[in-house]
Amino acid sequence: MNEPIVARHWLAIVAPKAAPAIATTTVLALARIWNANGAEHSVGNAALMTVLSAGAAAAGVAAGSHTGDSVLVGTAFAASGALAFAGVAGYADGLPLPLLLWSLATAGAYALAARYWRTDRRDTVAHERHVSDRREEYAHIERVETLHATTQIEVARTGAAYAEALAQALVTRATLPGFDLAALERAGLPQLPSGERESA
Repeated sequence: MNEPIVARHWLAIVAPKAAPAIATTTVLALARIWNANGAEHSVGNAALMTVLSAGAAAAGVAAGSHTGDSVLVGTAFAASGALAFAGVAGYADGLPLPLLLWSLATAGAYALAARYWRTDRRDTVAHERHVSDRREEYAHIERVETLHATTQIEVARTGAAYAEALAQALVTRATLPGFDLAALERAGLPQLPSGERESA
């Protein structure tokens, strides 16, 4: 009933929040390395990235129309945007345009991620509320059953104590002078076992 409290490490809390910035920064760094290694003003490389970006966008549209899976569609469009960003950052000379695109891509990534984080948080809160309600319900049932079982035990104990006291009273009464077993039976009292009757 009582679950252990697990404290999450601070890296586990921060890592999902830093993921969009890490992703866009990684794309920018790789694009600038590619730029330094011959992609600057290369029409062929720019055309390749344009085709790849358009293909990823088309895959997102196709996935949205056929499956309707929002995660798959979001992944395809994110890949399309990353490829377009890498193509421009690799083709352009200087840093102002790549940095502007990096800031826009990071802001867009956080805007999309915030939506999923809100949905995930809402689902988590709803699940925790449901689990808490079920736990309270079962705890109430458990308390009622415990009270019921305790009551039955006490009733059984009381009945056993009464029977023991009655048997002890009959045995004590049988040792007194003038005890008449037949008079007791005529009065409608419980019949004594045969062993006690013979001893009387």
